[in-house]
Amino acid sequence: MAGANDWNAGIIEEFRSHGGAVGGQFEGAPLLLLTTVGRRSGTRRTHPMMYLDDGAGRWLVFASKAGMPTHPDWFLNLQANPDVTVEIGDRTVAAKAEVLAGDERDRWYAEQARRYPGFAEYQAKTDRVIPVVALVPVE
Repeated sequence: MAGANDWNAGIIEEFRSHGGAVGGQFEGAPLLLLTTVGRRSGTRRTHPMMYLDDGAGRWLVFASKAGMPTHPDWFLNLQANPDVTVEIGDRTVAAKAEVLAGDERDRWYAEQARRYPGFAEYQAKTDRVIPVVALVPVE
């Protein structure tokens, strides 16, 4: 687990020191940092992830966990506390997380998979429906 945390820490540091731009496998991809509050620990945790701008002021993120059989911890945390912080580019924004359902979820997941085929592979690898979460900025 420490390896994943170290890898994320490197991406977070690069993101913050370059106004949201990173290299490596995420170079050119839309990336944001999502900070959630641990549902048991109360500790703030930051996670880099790809997102899709829905054109209506929301950023959509996908709880894929690379197709693993369980939801990622960040998703479980935002279910317990939907008040999150989003870093996008050089901005930091308070947001409310809303889990999409039904046709809206399916439409946006399909669009992400069309743009980034790895997401189709993740869904094919698991029996769970990968959640799509809208991050809605709050004033």
